[in-house]
Amino acid sequence: MTTTLYSAIEGRRSVYGINKDVKVSDEKIQEIVNFAVKHTPSSFNSQSARVVVLLNEQHNKLWDLTTETLRQIVPADQFEPTAQKMESFRSGYGTVLFFEDNAVVESLQANFATYADRFPVWSQQSNGMLQFVIWTSLEAEGLGASLQHYNPLIDEQVTKEWNIPASWQLVAQLPFGNPVGENGEKQFQALEDRVKFFN
Repeated sequence: MTTTLYSAIEGRRSVYGINKDVKVSDEKIQEIVNFAVKHTPSSFNSQSARVVVLLNEQHNKLWDLTTETLRQIVPADQFEPTAQKMESFRSGYGTVLFFEDNAVVESLQANFATYADRFPVWSQQSNGMLQFVIWTSLEAEGLGASLQHYNPLIDEQVTKEWNIPASWQLVAQLPFGNPVGENGEKQFQALEDRVKFFN
């Protein structure tokens, strides 16, 4: 990476203006995802997170089917803003789909009954860390992205289209591409209202 960890974290943000003109190779994108999946921590080292990366036409297909799914829900006279949002995602180069393998979570629940109610929570926490690692790593390579949640509306179509195992539960979608346009300033709440420090 060409930036430090702190600067990459600081630079990471939701970027909605993206296009397909990326300078990062597919091999580099795969390297980022593989590294993140391998090294992001998980409770009991469960490694329950799963990832599918869609590039080029596969990426376009995802946002086409999402658009058509939403068209069945959003009233026609109110659909234009939704269509524009879908097109902004489709304009990117790729999408990372994040899943949790419920078979792994259920196995942990069966084997460690004392914590049974916590394993679904812990798996989501681990998945959130994975999302952050991949998102920040893409940012460090000069790509823009935003985290989306069109699950469970698109779960069935995604499972069918890309032959996803039945035990994989879709958690989030991260469309990414070459950033275009300007982004507003990040807003931060006062740290003294959010952090307590004792020594």
